[in-house]
Amino acid sequence: MPDLSVVIPVQNEEENIRLLIEEIRQSLDGVLDYELIYVNDGSSDATLQILEEYRAGFPLLYVISHKMGTGQSTALRTGINQAKSSVIATLDGDGQNDPADIPALYQALEKHADSGVVLVNGYRKKRKDTYIKRVSSRLANGIRGWLLNDDTPDTGCGLKVFSREAYLAIPFFDHLHRFLPAMMINGGGKVMSVEVNHRERQLGSSHYGFFDRLWVGIFDIMGVIWLKSRTTHPVVIKDSDDDTH
Repeated sequence: MPDLSVVIPVQNEEENIRLLIEEIRQSLDGVLDYELIYVNDGSSDATLQILEEYRAGFPLLYVISHKMGTGQSTALRTGINQAKSSVIATLDGDGQNDPADIPALYQALEKHADSGVVLVNGYRKKRKDTYIKRVSSRLANGIRGWLLNDDTPDTGCGLKVFSREAYLAIPFFDHLHRFLPAMMINGGGKVMSVEVNHRERQLGSSHYGFFDRLWVGIFDIMGVIWLKSRTTHPVVIKDSDDDTH
């Protein structure tokens, strides 16, 4: 049973596969017992071929492939369902998240798990994105936080470490990855943020990530508000001593 399952959804990222895997190995080898799960989400380039070639010499790498693109949230769900560890780390496959930050997020989760923290979210305080994307994301994060009270300044950051059990206990819907802190809190858990490094995309072009713009995700926000309104948390005042249940 590994300490950590790292799940990465990718679509047409052939130029970034090898470099990112090497960075993950440099960051985690000898630090954590881990497995690496790549979910190829219907790529039309050489992404799957490169992953299969790399897997032949790296037994910690597992490759799952969707016949057609299903979106980032569904690809993540596929990988998390197959994960062996009780702790999940996610990051984007474009190389903008820094794998060197994973151990710090993992340690934060381990340190605060007893106090109810189930998710540690990366905070890209110094973003390396286009001006338009930075502004729209800042606006979306501000309004999302105001409406959902998710206590997270950067919910769109792909770098997260969280409890697999807590994740599987919440309702699944498309674009869930954008609302994971709010849904974890709604499920009774606590979340915290840790500042992480963010880098410019060096190779390829963006495929995931455009759902962080408020005017695209407004219906998702309304849906999450509805889910929150339909959730109840009973207070148990008596627990049976019967060990058979």
